[in-house]
Parts: sequence; C-alpha cells; structure tokens
Amino acid sequence: MPEKKLVIEMKGISKEFPGVKALSNVNLKLYAGEIHALMGENGAGKSTLVKVLTGVYPYDEGTTELEGQPFKVATPLDAQELGINTVYQEVNLCPNLSVVENIFIGREIMKKGRIDWKEMNKRAKEVLARLNLDIDVTKQVSSYSVAIQQMVAIARSLNVSAKVLILDEPTSSLDANEVKQLFAVMRKLRDEGLALIFISHFLEQIYEITDRITVLRNGEWVGEYMTKDLPRLELVSKMIGKELNEFESIAHKTEEKEDDGDILLEANNVFKKGSVEPFDLKIRRGEIFGFAGLLGSGRTELARLLFGADKADSGEIKVNGRKVSLSSPKKAISNGIAFCSENRKKEGIIADLSIRENMVLAIQARKGWFNYMPKKKQNELINNYIQLLNINPPNPEQLIKNLSGGNQQKVLLARWLITNPDLLILDEPTRGIDIGAKGEIQKLMLSLSEEGMSIVFISAELEEILRTCQKIAVMRDHEKVSEIHNDASVTQQSIMKKMAGGM
Repeated sequence: MPEKKLVIEMKGISKEFPGVKALSNVNLKLYAGEIHALMGENGAGKSTLVKVLTGVYPYDEGTTELEGQPFKVATPLDAQELGINTVYQEVNLCPNLSVVENIFIGREIMKKGRIDWKEMNKRAKEVLARLNLDIDVTKQVSSYSVAIQQMVAIARSLNVSAKVLILDEPTSSLDANEVKQLFAVMRKLRDEGLALIFISHFLEQIYEITDRITVLRNGEWVGEYMTKDLPRLELVSKMIGKELNEFESIAHKTEEKEDDGDILLEANNVFKKGSVEPFDLKIRRGEIFGFAGLLGSGRTELARLLFGADKADSGEIKVNGRKVSLSSPKKAISNGIAFCSENRKKEGIIADLSIRENMVLAIQARKGWFNYMPKKKQNELINNYIQLLNINPPNPEQLIKNLSGGNQQKVLLARWLITNPDLLILDEPTRGIDIGAKGEIQKLMLSLSEEGMSIVFISAELEEILRTCQKIAVMRDHEKVSEIHNDASVTQQSIMKKMAGGM
C-alpha cells in the first residue's frame, strides 16, 4: 500500500496551567485517509491537546507542522481557515436558526448586497448530500434529532476546505442505528482523504472504526499504535498505567452476592401515561438492581417515578413496608431515596460553584436552608469523600466546571452519599468517563451494597450491568418486559433478545 500523507505533526507539546502540568512532551501524527483515536482517562490531556491544535490554548513548548510546514494558530478561527475543525459532544449550533443559517454562519453568500438564499440553500443541500442526508435546510436546526444536528455540524466544517475533522464523543447521545449512520459518514470522509480524530470511551467503537490510536496518560504521551495490532486489554493497561484485573474481581464478588435482603422498596402497578406502562418492582436492601433497555425504552422514566421527579398516575409504592407518596424529589429524599441523573450538566452540577458547594447541596436541602451547616463540618465531610472517591484535583474550593467529566461524576456521587440514602439511583453514572473511573465507581457500588445500601443502576452497557447487578429489569417500549436473576447462565445476547422482543 502507498504511504499515507502526513497532514498534522505535533512534537513535544507541553502546556501548563497554574499549578497543573496539563501536557508534557506529547506527540501526535494525523494522516490523510485515516481515523485516529485519541485515548486516555479523564484528565489524561485529550481535550487540552485538541484545544492546543485548534487554537483555544497556546502551547508552551513544542512544534506543530501542517503538511510539512510549521504553523501556529492563535484562535479557533485561524484553525478553521487552515481546515482544522471540531464537532463537540454537545453540538455547538444556534438552535433558533435554520440548518442553512448554521452551515453558513459567518460565511454567508452575498449577491448585490443581499444574502443569496437560493444559492446557500443549494450548497447546503449539496454538502449534506455528501453525508447521505436529505433534509429541509430551511427548518430550524432544533427541530431535528441530536444525530442530525451532529451531521449539520459536520457539514458546517466541510463547507470550508477541511483537512482535519475532530469528533469529540460524538456517539454518547446516539442510539445504535444513529451510530451506524455516523460511522458510514466517517468512513466516507476517510476514503475521500480527510484526517479524522475520534475521541470516545466506547472500546467497541474504537476497534470498529479507527485505524490508529494515540494513548495519553496524566498529560504524557504513552505511544502510538495501529488499532489492529493493539489488544484491548493492553490498551486499557496503557491508559490506566496498571494491569487490569479489577473488573474480574468485581464480577466474582457479584456472583457471590445472595438474594436474601429485606424488601426496601416495593412498587405495585405503578403507571404514568405516555411514560411507563404499569409495572411491579421489589428492591431488596443491599441489592444492586439493574435497568437494561435500548435508548428510549423507559429506563430513566421508571427511575424518575421512583424519585418523585415525575408523579405517577396510579399505583402504590412502599418503602420499608410503609405506603409512601413520592410526589416530589423532596419527599423521596425524606424517605431515604437519592437520584444521580444521567444529565450531569443540566440536572447535576452547578458549574459556577465549587466542589464543596456542589457536594453539600443535598444534605443542606434536607437539613433546611435555615439550619446552615458550619463550614468546618462541611470541610470534614468533603475531605473524606474527596479521599474516598479519589477526586482530582483534591481542592474543595476548585470550581466544578474545571474538573474532568469523571471527576464531576464523582462529586455528584459524593453529594448523595453524604445524605446516607437507603436507595441510591444511578442513571448512566459511567457514561462518558474513562475506564479507570468506571472501575472505581463499580467497586464503590459493590462496597456500598455490602454495607446495606440498595442501588438502582442504569447503563446502556450490558457488560456493566452483568458485572455489577444481582437482578436486572429489562425495559422495552416503556414497559418492564422481564426481570432476571443474574447468574452464570445470563449473557449479553440473552438480555438483548428480551430488549428486542425475542424469546
């Protein structure tokens, strides 16, 4: 095969923030016609390296070359003019503007002093056709799904002379069919000669779509590898810097767990129109109960009913054998139920507050705002959980928005653990975080379970469900269709059949 053209080369890149060495002597090579995975734990330096490449941050040391020529970008606009574009996990579009306006924003085509809408509509349809997408470009972009919005963001990047396309966690909010469509577009762009960076925590997707992998750890360059030549276990080991034997011990502990706890929560014929069909549920004390199902199957809706975030139309819920009304989160909290939402940015963290302030929100709300917890007592609690959960950086006054996704998730866990709940509902607690943090959260779940706390665990990754849960409720079309006792006979395939409607 002919040698691929080197588009970008970054050598010896270092970047330091006050008190933090974010990157130290990092290298990256991007080739035309390749999809390149950037891998590492949260806080490994992936985002910082991308921001250096795209002009968000200047680098302190190192060199950068574009097609063999030295270059340096001062702003993201400089990077775009050189053909380096990024599509982020949270799509950066103007929701109140049309598709065509988003594609041409800042680069409108003018004719006789006016915007040439006819020509822009035509070109927008042409660039979307390149992505196998045929939609009405005059409609507001917010009227389309997240998957289509991502395609619009990609189209906007391709509307200039693109050489490099960076996709940062593009699949985190997509279902399986949407991921398949995105991958088809990525392969098409790769075959057209584009260099793509793909950042994802889904190992299956990394091995399905990428040609080459660069691994970072603690801001340092670990190595560059051809994907086909790097075994998965070895990749994980390089990312976390140690041999991966923790997950095997987690699975072993789960198999040893017995189904003998008292019933903590019992739901009978609970129903909410348009949300969840009538369901029964029994969660025992000290049990980890998994909710499995496809995106939109009703997993989150069921959890919200248990927490009072949504109010049921009918049915009965008992906690510790006593009938309760879970008509609001406040009432759920008073009954010992905590809920960690899947949408940590919108329903979890308060971005402009510190780690300490985010952690004490729930316990302070339960105590009442006029019964203020002294700062000394706050710090005692916070420092214990920072150490227990290995939150980094360990400074309680650091703004939470400056933490990696995995560490933000740990802060939210700490917020609810401080309340010492009887039932902890975790909705996708490991989504978008690195494999090391996943292992820590899974081990913590088992430890809390052994201490008698009940846990509802929702995850799109069946491997996680099987590894950690004693029982599994399978959801399909907003209905609980099956309940499984997790033993050696249960496999991902058997659960998938129930999710899809098979026997």
